[in-house]
Amino acid sequence: MRKTAIVTGAGRGIGLAVARQLGQDGCRIVMTARGREENYREAVDSLRSGGIEVAYVQADVSVSKDRERLVREAVHLFGRVDILVNNAGVAPLERADLLDMTEESFDRVIGINTKGNMFLTQLVAKQMLSQERAGEVRGYIVNISSCSSEAVSINRGEYCVSKAGISMLTGLFAVRLAGEGILVNEVRPGVIATDMTNGVKEKYDKMIADGIFPIARWGRPEDVAAAVSALVSGKFDYSTGIHIDVDGGFHIKRL
Repeated sequence: MRKTAIVTGAGRGIGLAVARQLGQDGCRIVMTARGREENYREAVDSLRSGGIEVAYVQADVSVSKDRERLVREAVHLFGRVDILVNNAGVAPLERADLLDMTEESFDRVIGINTKGNMFLTQLVAKQMLSQERAGEVRGYIVNISSCSSEAVSINRGEYCVSKAGISMLTGLFAVRLAGEGILVNEVRPGVIATDMTNGVKEKYDKMIADGIFPIARWGRPEDVAAAVSALVSGKFDYSTGIHIDVDGGFHIKRL
């Protein structure tokens, strides 16, 4: 039976790489992002040209009605949901000192990165539970958090808090859903070459040159996609609530 995967924030960067990898693995893909499909026509067409069965659903994961419509349309299109990759995320519009961070910025980042993750997971888990069980594992949920769930950045505190929240959600849902046959795991990217990091390229280039990252290169979206692919492949079916660091070894404490 072919699996159906919902990938949020899939119009570009990490999300697009995940959608492509899971499609190449044989999944049917439901891509979602906030913009209209025509904004992502090139991305959608690139998957289809590779033989991937894909549908695009416009949705803002911070909005309840959009989350409900996303799941409803995924089921209408493909009959079921077997995999959810919670990748949608934003950085603050302005990197402000922690003492100057605004409530508006906090609400925006938390609403998309953490609240959207929590309540979309809730909806998809209920959908998975309503489906015919095909094997020991009923479904897979993978959360894309960040090395910022542990590493402190005082000029984007709302982002760090949002990603730390995702790590806690991973543990919460892993415990709640394990008995139901749904596995919930997490991938923590480090410095990945995407639109989000374009504005701080010089900073991270210097950190790489200075040896802060044991694997001295930028991460690629495909590096993250490979980890997601492994977690939903059936090779980690005795693991839940774990995280995989895709950060070039940045997480390793050194003296």
